Amino acid sequence: MTPPPGSAHGRQLPLAELVDPSWLPALQPTEPILRGLGDFLRAETAAGRGFQPPGESILRAFSLPLSAVRVMIIGQDPYPTPGQAVGLAFAVPPATAPRPRSLLNIATELLDDLGQICPTDLAEWSAQGVLLLNRVLTVRPGSPGSHRGRGWEEFTAAAVAAVARRGGPRVAVLWGRDAQTVRPLLQDVPVVASAHPSPLSAARGFFGSRPFSRVNELLREQGGAPIEWGAPAPKVRGQDS
Repeated sequence: MTPPPGSAHGRQLPLAELVDPSWLPALQPTEPILRGLGDFLRAETAAGRGFQPPGESILRAFSLPLSAVRVMIIGQDPYPTPGQAVGLAFAVPPATAPRPRSLLNIATELLDDLGQICPTDLAEWSAQGVLLLNRVLTVRPGSPGSHRGRGWEEFTAAAVAAVARRGGPRVAVLWGRDAQTVRPLLQDVPVVASAHPSPLSAARGFFGSRPFSRVNELLREQGGAPIEWGAPAPKVRGQDS
């Protein structure tokens, strides 16, 4: 098992070695929380329960500089299936098969909304300034929601508030009730909110919510460039040209 955030070879790593430096002013006040989370995750490992994603990937979302964030897609917590969570909300390793149902539902909505095919690696979105952030950044394998209330909510709230304060073209996409708890932090950031794309809730407001086209419209209204969410779907033979 890889070490939790903040540790390496038995020593604590400073936050400055775990995130892009642009996040430090916002996140350094939460460093004691991060140390406590490291202790908690080490205890989980010692008890044989483990955690997802691997330690070196937990703070992966924060490799995107704060100044580059144009869209925040906020979810609940990582995929609990071993090998699926990669530190970017809703993303999986490109070769994952089958894909998680939440990601399949996201792909379905993107196709319905913009007629585009979802990339196999959502890091393509991150590279365009999409912060893929769960409210809780770790989970016990096989047990969704198991790391709620351990401190991650405060850590990610600090990140969301930093993006809201920064100004510039940006949009927040809030998928599910956990994500929508950050609304009071968003100030004047435009919001696209719906049910979570999980199979338990997608039919109750995620499908048909058109988040991708709405985000691009809101970015354009602020003078920003749209996100290239995916490749155009191939036309079916006989379809009008």
